[in-house]
Amino acid sequence: MAHQTDPHLKQHDLFIFAGEPSGDLHGEALIQNLQSLHPHITIFGVGGPKMRALGLKCILEMEQFQVMGFMAVFLALPRIIRHFYFLAKTILRSKPKAVLFIDYPGFALRLERYLKKNHFDGKIIHYICPSVWAWGKKRIPLMEKTLDLLISIFPFERKCFSSAFPIKYVGNPLVARIGTHIYRSLDLPSDKKIISLFPGSRLKEIKLNFPLQLQALDYLLQKDPEALGAISVSQERFLPLLRKYLNTLTPHLENKIHFIPIEQAYDLMASSFLAIAKSGTVNLELALHKVPTVVIYKISPLDLFLARNIFRISLPFYCIVNIILQKEVFKELFGPNAQEKNLFPEAERLLLDLCYRNEKIKLCQEVIDQLGKMDASKQAATLLTQYIFS
Repeated sequence: MAHQTDPHLKQHDLFIFAGEPSGDLHGEALIQNLQSLHPHITIFGVGGPKMRALGLKCILEMEQFQVMGFMAVFLALPRIIRHFYFLAKTILRSKPKAVLFIDYPGFALRLERYLKKNHFDGKIIHYICPSVWAWGKKRIPLMEKTLDLLISIFPFERKCFSSAFPIKYVGNPLVARIGTHIYRSLDLPSDKKIISLFPGSRLKEIKLNFPLQLQALDYLLQKDPEALGAISVSQERFLPLLRKYLNTLTPHLENKIHFIPIEQAYDLMASSFLAIAKSGTVNLELALHKVPTVVIYKISPLDLFLARNIFRISLPFYCIVNIILQKEVFKELFGPNAQEKNLFPEAERLLLDLCYRNEKIKLCQEVIDQLGKMDASKQAATLLTQYIFS
């Protein structure tokens, strides 16, 4: 997509940036609440299809920023740099009352600092704290010098920053999203144990993780012939690939597996006895549905080398559910630990050991209690309007 210019950008109240699908989802809910509070608010920026459908004046599409893996980011750098300076120039020229960056820290934090150094007069706000509690702690003092407000969706993040830094916990957006979801029954037998697989929303994730998930499902269905498998399909375009893996690796399971579209992902979670999921937001969604889960995340040898030796990422937990409680809620198998010998016994225990399964459900409830019941998008929108219109 070519860069778009708009001679009327100076009329807008707010610039919003969302560089990936999760940000588009958060941005959609945020814009809905902003428009409810201030029907005449004017917003421009970078967003995906959900934000664009609500009338976001889009100067770059979110899809221009979607890359995964260290090498992919490196190869995309020339394009990303061009976008960086185009956005910086546009914001400085149009002078919105505030800019809001949703997650996407590698790009967003640099642009925020650039705006600050170049004397941007509006408020600089970041929604969804970067994982400074995991790695990148050097970002903390830079954020404290740059941001006028950090809007947090996890309660433990406050302790990472100085007491004087303006950080506000607004609750987690998934709480309200799940709380308002209208559940529909799936066309699955109600008397069967549903074992659900969540392979991911990116092609690379699926290629790396789905074969192992499928092999584990095969193993579990042998342990309990009355169980059924269900696979969450994040995008319709991935369905042929998922079917190809099924027909190649486990063709004998074809009549025991159902493919569920992303629109019914929450319906699937509500019906699941256990899940095997790639690492990501889906882990928290499963915990909020109280589904005992095994988390896996295989990565390429090159990305593993970079993570260990260049970025030096070494944490007690990587799964956000475990980080929230600082103990193992879901067994997590990352990198070289994502193997049959580790996955099969844990998944079998969740399937057959009811006491162990109930322990996991109780831990999920602890996660729910930690997050609270606030409507994050509504709270965040209220904060934003105070900064924009005060």
